[in-house]
Amino acid sequence: MENAMTTQLHIDTQTQTLSLIQDGQVLRSFLVSTAKNGTGQAEGTGCTPLGKHKIGEKFGDDLPNNAVFVARQFTGELYDDKLACEYPERDWILGRILWLDGCEDGINKGCDADGVCVDTKSRYIYIHGTPDSEPMGVPRSHGCVRMRNDELVWLYDQVAVGCDVVIV
Repeated sequence: MENAMTTQLHIDTQTQTLSLIQDGQVLRSFLVSTAKNGTGQAEGTGCTPLGKHKIGEKFGDDLPNNAVFVARQFTGELYDDKLACEYPERDWILGRILWLDGCEDGINKGCDADGVCVDTKSRYIYIHGTPDSEPMGVPRSHGCVRMRNDELVWLYDQVAVGCDVVIV
């Protein structure tokens, strides 16, 4: 596991990329999918929040890459085409979850000056796996950052709770 003090994730909502940066060097970049509603901080908007975050919690140690999660719990299901056909409207959260926690009061933590909740963690914003049928490089999520399962499983092992995550 990499040292969380020298490791950072950089998510660019314009290029739809996530980069793993260690000691100032990009180790690897991935195409991702952020929110189809664009960027924004407020609860209920379905937008991807901007700013400085950290990984607050991690879920999925040692589970299969296609493990299905609901409310951060493994359902016991493994995603496949048959399951996808049974539940066509489900927003699939697969493989691993990196639960983001905002670090900037009034921007992505707590409430803003108008009392609107802008708290990334209470909005349940994750970096998580998604079916291979979902396009990457195109904003399509409900606010989270979606990744290919195999890539997320690799990334999950490179980052620790507390790792900085910057979303621009």
